[in-house]
Amino acid sequence: MPDFLEDLGHGIYAIDTGFQRPRFDAAYLIVEAGRAAFIDTGTNHAVPRLLAALNALGLPREAVDWVIPTHVHLDHAGGVGLLMAALPSARALVHPRGLRHMVDPKALWLSALTVYGEAEMQRSYGKLVPVPAERAEASHDEQVIHLAGRPLRLIDTPGHAKHHHAIWDERSRSWFTGDTFGLSYRVFDVDGRAWMLPTSTPVQFDPDALKATVARLLAAEPLAMQVTHYGRVGGNVAEVQRLAADMLAQVDEMVAQAEALRTATDRHDRLKQLLLDGYLARLRAHGHAAGDEAAAWLAMDAELNAQGLEVWLDRPAR
Repeated sequence: MPDFLEDLGHGIYAIDTGFQRPRFDAAYLIVEAGRAAFIDTGTNHAVPRLLAALNALGLPREAVDWVIPTHVHLDHAGGVGLLMAALPSARALVHPRGLRHMVDPKALWLSALTVYGEAEMQRSYGKLVPVPAERAEASHDEQVIHLAGRPLRLIDTPGHAKHHHAIWDERSRSWFTGDTFGLSYRVFDVDGRAWMLPTSTPVQFDPDALKATVARLLAAEPLAMQVTHYGRVGGNVAEVQRLAADMLAQVDEMVAQAEALRTATDRHDRLKQLLLDGYLARLRAHGHAAGDEAAAWLAMDAELNAQGLEVWLDRPAR
């Protein structure tokens, strides 16, 4: 089995997409009775790995029935169109708020282009490929699809983004959470225990919606969460609840920090530093050394979370 492919049991495989650094961005492959579904794809550059995973498992490309991005941020869905072009039987199932961006990714591309520039867009993401409209459909809340008879339930999960859904797999009693349940990097595991942090990446962060979403996820009493960044966390109901409680406590903390800096002239830099300092302090309490290497690993999350919080603060409704 390739080193980027991890067997998680219950016919679920995590695929390291290779985005940015090792074990940072996962796509998932569910296999049931010779049929398959991808949940999240990574970027265009991940597509060769996704196809290689099928080969390693002895699955023809015609065996894939579904490609389901949790939301349309490019590290989750940038490769959907290119992957679909290689999978003749697959349908894309996309949150209704994100569907048009998969069928016509021009606005998605231009939005990201203004942030990253042409060179970085090509390096990190590659040119976005549209999904044919006749092969794409919108999900709806409490929708159930079947993979060779295996039920997969989708629910609307706003908080990180309005165009976000999560997928419940009864077989493994786990949710595929995209970014709604936060981030958990395996380099920060201590004695097999995971550490979480929230993600408020621009531009649709909503802390109240996020809390309601997490409560809804927990109501299913999941044994594990399959997060895109990165991998399976939990292992039992109590551990999932512990991770959720810690993550939501951080949401409250970072919202309070943002509110306190609402009118500060140097708001962004101060908020970014507060967030990073908070991550490192929590990591040390978790039992991790949390030195310079950890600070470098988390610097981009602090930057993006500060941006997301500021967009939230500055919305007219606030």
